[in-house]
Amino acid sequence: MPLMSLTGNYAVAHAVRLARVKVISAYPITPQTTIVEKLSAMVENGELDAKMVRVESEHSALATVFGAASAGARAFTATSSHGLLYMHEVVWWAAGSRIPLVMAVVTRAIGPPWNIHVDHQDIFDQRDTGWIIGIAQENQEVLDMTLQAFKLSEDPRVYLPVMVGLDGFILSHTRAPVDVPEQELVDEWLPPRRQPYVISPESNYVMGNIAPDEVHFLMRYSMHEAMEAAKTVIKEIDKEYGEVFGRSYGGLIECHNCDDADYIVVITGSWSGDAKVASDMLRENGYKVGVARIRYIRPWPKEELEELGSRAKGIIVFDRAISMGGYGPLYSDVAGTLYSNGGKTSLVGVIAGLAGVDVGAETFKETITSIIHKIEENGFFFEPRLWLLPKDYSSREKMLEVAKRWL
Repeated sequence: MPLMSLTGNYAVAHAVRLARVKVISAYPITPQTTIVEKLSAMVENGELDAKMVRVESEHSALATVFGAASAGARAFTATSSHGLLYMHEVVWWAAGSRIPLVMAVVTRAIGPPWNIHVDHQDIFDQRDTGWIIGIAQENQEVLDMTLQAFKLSEDPRVYLPVMVGLDGFILSHTRAPVDVPEQELVDEWLPPRRQPYVISPESNYVMGNIAPDEVHFLMRYSMHEAMEAAKTVIKEIDKEYGEVFGRSYGGLIECHNCDDADYIVVITGSWSGDAKVASDMLRENGYKVGVARIRYIRPWPKEELEELGSRAKGIIVFDRAISMGGYGPLYSDVAGTLYSNGGKTSLVGVIAGLAGVDVGAETFKETITSIIHKIEENGFFFEPRLWLLPKDYSSREKMLEVAKRWL
């Protein structure tokens, strides 16, 4: 298998090529644009036998591949931030119709004010839609997760669309060595497209008529059942992929230093790597800290987190998104998991890194150390919203002063 220097966006494009996708829709938005540009070049030079459809909006981009997939084609598109929000209606339609489909989401902050840097507001906004949602840490996983997404989406136990998240610029535009599988191996591993039904002029199928209330209810129930089944399928695919291609990631969660950890950091995305480095540094200082990197936010890895929470003194959740007036989305799901069974583990939610504000290993180390001290002092410590504000803006007065200048 050749080793190539690829950006995260190009890693997505090579995975799509290897999956032999037949229909691609393209609409540009920073920092996603180079995915569809690269795929367009692959189609043009004969590397990929696919139909490239240039559309007038992100809403049309997803509607186009939704239609193509409904008609039986393996299809793909990509977007980011406001583009994903513009697609939101069709996001629901694709999932509710149980159509296998893959879309890359290059995560980016949502305005106003205008910002093109990474946070997770856009992709976490899709948690309730019925899409399986994975978020990669680095470029190799971007390729592997995208390739696996086609097999996962098209598994008869699942038949749901899949989003693959990768952090804007940190992964999308940064090059790294990526092991690209041989086409022959992928062809043996990835079966021909499967889907629950095909809409065509000759078929009896239609999707979109008004249904009895009970049918609508039962369709939502079936989607939830498929999500639960996807947990098993994700683990099977991860294990099988490791046997064929030499790389596996642990299924729904990747654990780092978790086996004997007193404190577990829960996190997702590219900054997980900085958290892992901080974990290693903290262990050198005598703190047993592990990192549970969430690879799939849907389906939610409830069982794995329950097991980790049952033996940890404290769970520290880092969110790169916030539900204003509520909590970080990762934190909310972790809290629901830990306390649904009367858990007694200390739990802290940290809001950080919004709009691309950098959080490096040293900052993780300092923040985690401070939280551990509070847990050790109190015996039990609960804080749902600990804002890790940018340096020099740590007071409310300073933030208001800056905000007034912008308003």
